[in-house]
Amino acid sequence: MLSKPSSPISFDDFLKVELRIGRIVEARVFPEARKPAYVLGVDFGSEIGIKKSSAQITDLYQPSDLLGKLVVAVVNFAPKQIGPIMSECLVTGFHTQGSKVVLCVPDGDVPLGTRLL
Repeated sequence: MLSKPSSPISFDDFLKVELRIGRIVEARVFPEARKPAYVLGVDFGSEIGIKKSSAQITDLYQPSDLLGKLVVAVVNFAPKQIGPIMSECLVTGFHTQGSKVVLCVPDGDVPLGTRLL
């Protein structure tokens, strides 16, 4: 599904969003979720620590495939209650033409907690 770019934002607006590198250290099925999802524990290094996230990525990934994977995530959204878990970050991805989610990942090794600028 292609969509037009939204209206322009300032660079200062972009800087408000903290996109950081984390490593998935926990991945398990989230049976209470309304749509199929996993609960992820993502380690952003000593400065930020481990944050939980709910991710609807079950079409293309198994929990065992996710462990150790580096991902790009937003770490400064307000926590959001999703069923019985508190989601503390948003793991980013892209929808395919078939509406499956492909994770946004770095192409090489990047230190945990590194901010995208």
